[in-house]
Amino acid sequence: MTSILYDAPGPRAKRRNVLYTAAFLVVLAALVWWVYGALSDKGQLDWALWKPFFSGSEAYTTYIWPGLQKTLEAAALAMVIALPLGAVLGIARLSDHAWVRGIAAVLVEFFRAIPVLVLMIFGLALFAQYTDVSSDDRPFYAVVTGLVLYNASVLAEIVRAGILSLPKGQSEAALAIGLRKGQLMRLVLLPQSVTVMLPAIVSQLVVIVKDTALGGAVLTFPELLASANTMSGYYGNFIASLTVVAVIYVLINFSLTSFAHWLEGRLRRGKKSTGAVLGAQDVVDIAGTAATGADPAGAPSGIGDINGTKK
Repeated sequence: MTSILYDAPGPRAKRRNVLYTAAFLVVLAALVWWVYGALSDKGQLDWALWKPFFSGSEAYTTYIWPGLQKTLEAAALAMVIALPLGAVLGIARLSDHAWVRGIAAVLVEFFRAIPVLVLMIFGLALFAQYTDVSSDDRPFYAVVTGLVLYNASVLAEIVRAGILSLPKGQSEAALAIGLRKGQLMRLVLLPQSVTVMLPAIVSQLVVIVKDTALGGAVLTFPELLASANTMSGYYGNFIASLTVVAVIYVLINFSLTSFAHWLEGRLRRGKKSTGAVLGAQDVVDIAGTAATGADPAGAPSGIGDINGTKK
């Protein structure tokens, strides 16, 4: 039996795959056992180090929740600004005007080439020199600025690639029925390209959430990872604190990815035909509406049906 993507494995290949899988599981189990033994020998699995997370809420209310709030605030604000800005830049790169394409291309390539941490540091310096933002709020503004500039440029390329991935016939058909370029983009290209772009967009949103940790490491932004470092210094449980924070990051990003998969499936199902069969009157109504823009119920008399009879 042959699949579309590859030839189905035969009996020997199946046995070989089973052996490879078993060998991998053995190696993985040995690695896990080695890590467990190393942590146990160092005393990192002692109950006293993990107790703050399972008995009482002090660790969560004092350290984890305030840091998580800052992380979510910075990531959410960066997403809200970067998504529309990236869409505008991506569409601008497809403009018919050379000067618009040129400016958009320079902005996208420039900010995409600079590491996001460098943008955050520049942002911190700019806010300190040329604004009245307080020293307590500057790290937050610098982190959001760096995330917006970098991720908007990346999202612009995602939008441009998603639109260009559509068949040219879509644009040609829309232009043939008299749609303007703005209408073509808004009514035809963008709605169809959303499902194509969605996985890449969500992957970039996950990057935004994780990159907030750079602000905590360098700019003293009190986000989740920075709070974990403070917490580990207080409780003396560095490994345990980082493990809990890692689990929180996994849950946040897994939730984003799961929502994206659900939304993508819903959008794809919404585009499928209902399979309904149109009658003669339905065809006449649709044709009359498309031609005149009038309500089908108010169609003038004298329109013939599919058999040529008069109404």
